[in-house]
Amino acid sequence: MRRPPGKKKFFYRRRKVCRMCAEKMNTVDYKDVRFLQQYIVERAKILPRRISGTCAKHQRIIQQAIKRARHLALLPYTSD
Repeated sequence: MRRPPGKKKFFYRRRKVCRMCAEKMNTVDYKDVRFLQQYIVERAKILPRRISGTCAKHQRIIQQAIKRARHLALLPYTSD
């Protein structure tokens, strides 16, 4: 059945919540590879804030931990 013209269907998107703020985490261990892999795409790129839903403060912490893990070869720089 068709909608009458002029009437739009509204889609409410749920606001993303920073997982680290919700769990009250202040630090990220660069050796915790499982946690860090959640913030990396399959091509080994770091997920941006708008997709991952993290706040700016925790995004910087995650980014630094990922870079440290890459330096120690715990995480890849690129995909194969």
